[in-house]
Amino acid sequence: MTLNEFAPIGVLVILSILVALIVVSISRLFGPFRPTTRKVAPYESGMKPIGPAIRRLPVKFYLIAVLFIIFDVEVIFFLPWAVQLRELGIYGLLVMGVFLFILTVGFIYEWKKGALEWE
Repeated sequence: MTLNEFAPIGVLVILSILVALIVVSISRLFGPFRPTTRKVAPYESGMKPIGPAIRRLPVKFYLIAVLFIIFDVEVIFFLPWAVQLRELGIYGLLVMGVFLFILTVGFIYEWKKGALEWE
């Protein structure tokens, strides 16, 4: 595997960054920009904001979000397995059983640690 095989991906990344910068620059140069105190104030459903607009969230929210993403991504592996189950045979069934066992053990561990409790 040589570096030339990754050249199209590099060109695509560079072009997409350039297009994004150009679009943002053009909109900034030619678009209206008249900030007022009312426009830059945080919007709270038509009510006057109480306290600061930026508040610190507990780590619990991030932990639950990360756990959801991890388990959600792992569950995505079931679809290609289900499509190819006949070709994989008993070996594919056993490998997915091991995968499901590991996934279940991880889920039980997180449940017992209290990571899924919402307070």
